[in-house]
Amino acid sequence: MEMTTRFPLLLLICSLCTAQLQTESDNHIIPLGGETEAVRREPTNTTDQQQGCKQDIHAVLREMSASLAEQRVEMRHLQRENEAQAAKLELQKTEQEKQKTELKLQTTELDKQKTEVDKLKQVLQAQTAELISIKARTNVTENQVEVLKRDGEVKQVAFSASLLASGSGTLGPFNTQTPLVYRHVVTNIGNAYNPNTGFFIAPVRGAYHFEFHLHGLGHASHPSGAVLVKNGENIFIAYEHQPSYSVNPSNGVTLLLEVGDVVFMHQWTNTRIHDNQNHHTTFSGHLLFTM
Repeated sequence: MEMTTRFPLLLLICSLCTAQLQTESDNHIIPLGGETEAVRREPTNTTDQQQGCKQDIHAVLREMSASLAEQRVEMRHLQRENEAQAAKLELQKTEQEKQKTELKLQTTELDKQKTEVDKLKQVLQAQTAELISIKARTNVTENQVEVLKRDGEVKQVAFSASLLASGSGTLGPFNTQTPLVYRHVVTNIGNAYNPNTGFFIAPVRGAYHFEFHLHGLGHASHPSGAVLVKNGENIFIAYEHQPSYSVNPSNGVTLLLEVGDVVFMHQWTNTRIHDNQNHHTTFSGHLLFTM
């Protein structure tokens, strides 16, 4: 700003000096032959005025040079500050990108760990169901074993139970097959069915017939289904799916069972099963004849 102010001032001084000299030159035209001593002294005054203008111009030029030097120093200082700020900003940007990359890696690792946990949960649920089945077969007391040994005399075995002991409710969906425990027992001749575990343990060798009926409320994503299991092996399944109204899949099977064989029900993966005070969902079985 100071430079732009002094430059027009310099031009003004130069213009004024030039104009003054031109005016004096025009006003002192010397007639031929009329030269006097005073007139001869006038060039000296003109020269002095010219020197004064030059001195003023040089003074302004010196001030402008000094101001220009100061501005150059200030510009270099500002340039260094700008470069430092740019370097700092670039460093911050690099650090931010590094943090973003670390966050993505942590998110990926977290998703991976979550997937592994879900897999482990499914394996654990399957192993738990298998363990329950094994315990049901191996935890038969000595008295029960003795009874089973004498059970050639057992001729009458029958049971029938519904899912809920009272009230109404919907089970599921689960991401793995889940044991069903039918708690509302109507008939349990021979006490071969256990309402605490949902297992039927064959007291004698023979042919047994089983039936199971399910009830489900229509759903767009979750059907209704269950499978009858013998000693951990899936035998027959009942399964039905529709988006609205209710479904009532059912099935039945006759099996040759050895003493101690275990029969129970598993709810199928990703299904929903409903029961209420009307006892829609049931599990029944009876001995046809011994062998």
